[in-house]
Amino acid sequence: MFSYRHAFHAGNHADVLKHLVLVATLRHLMQKDAPLTLIDTHAGAGVYRIDGEAARTSGEALAGIGRLQPEHAGTPAPADVLADYLGLLAGFNRSAPAGAAWRVYPGSPLLMHALMSEPTRAAVRDRLRLFELHPSDFRALAAHVAQLHAGRQVQVERRDGFDGLKALLPPPASAGGSRRALVLIDPSYEIKSDYARVATAIQDALQRFATGVYLVWHPIIARPEAHALPRRLKTLARQAGRAWLHATLHVGQVAAGGLSASGMFVINPPHTLAAALRDALPRVRDALARGPNANWHVDTSD
Repeated sequence: MFSYRHAFHAGNHADVLKHLVLVATLRHLMQKDAPLTLIDTHAGAGVYRIDGEAARTSGEALAGIGRLQPEHAGTPAPADVLADYLGLLAGFNRSAPAGAAWRVYPGSPLLMHALMSEPTRAAVRDRLRLFELHPSDFRALAAHVAQLHAGRQVQVERRDGFDGLKALLPPPASAGGSRRALVLIDPSYEIKSDYARVATAIQDALQRFATGVYLVWHPIIARPEAHALPRRLKTLARQAGRAWLHATLHVGQVAAGGLSASGMFVINPPHTLAAALRDALPRVRDALARGPNANWHVDTSD
């Protein structure tokens, strides 16, 4: 159950897709001056060394974010989600020598915290709730969160995130009475039952809080459960009367046993998300492609 370690995969093409979608979604949600409850059900260690032994062993960061780093230059335009994402990563690597490869890659928890603590957003007091069950990753995550000095604004719990999510929905109302939440569900899928648990968690979440924004990362692999999951999520969204978006990225041929494609499924996506991804993903595909079969798709319920 605990064999998967994201340190070997941090900064790969799947992280690029996941975090592009996450950043673009949060940027839109944070335009509204009302607090958000941000929930990461499988938070991992929080931040990863991509110049360390694990990353060098796999080579996935070098073939992923390493190919995109040279595109970062200057202050990004607000509408350019790729430049925005790369700019956030650059902020975590300020200590790296000019022109040197980045040394660290922030996981979803630290990216979310970076956005919620920006000067233009900090006064809103968003809340971040993190779950991680792996003992080593939980200890690392707790240590990284402690360094943020965020107090109770960020809470970490060693618990199964599928179970922990139930207690947080619906989210508490703000002083103005609004209830807003973004949920990221990103298990390792190292056990087959994760696919069914994702679908069950989304079904339950929509019953508890239909207006939440739900982001689900999934691998695209030759397994029946993997093929069925996006179809199941579409069905659940339609049954709840909610809009959906499905973005996929395929980088082409990879080494035997490696992951070549993944997807992000979003329920209640911002109306700006499809256009932002259709602008960014061709550039990502071109940078990360490994042969002529690389492709991307953005499908919506519209």
